[in-house]
Amino acid sequence: MKHFFTLTICIAFFSSFSFYVGIDEVITAMKTGNSAQVAKYFDNSVEVSMPDKSNSYSKSQAELVLKDFFISNPVKSFEIIHKGENAGSQYCIGTLQTKNGSYRTTIFMKQKGDRQVLQELRFENR
Repeated sequence: MKHFFTLTICIAFFSSFSFYVGIDEVITAMKTGNSAQVAKYFDNSVEVSMPDKSNSYSKSQAELVLKDFFISNPVKSFEIIHKGENAGSQYCIGTLQTKNGSYRTTIFMKQKGDRQVLQELRFENR
């Protein structure tokens, strides 16, 4: 019984740790403006909202849109304002500082099968 209890605690701990791995990887990629790394977590379709355009894109289209955004707005830093989870979803709100200004950035991820996928990415002028 003691081994069962220890095993249950370990599983719960590592499950909660792995829950945040996806969003933490996306945050790390945002800090460097790495669109390819962010795209690894894209769902089949991704809602991307920017000050000048907003649309639902396929994985590959969304990666190109994000890459163009990062080329036009080289990233200086990304600071987290708030990060949390709700009913199997993760979100992060932060400030993306670029050479052309700052953007309030929102990242929404959802559990899909055994991994977290990015479903929505918003950039709003500050």
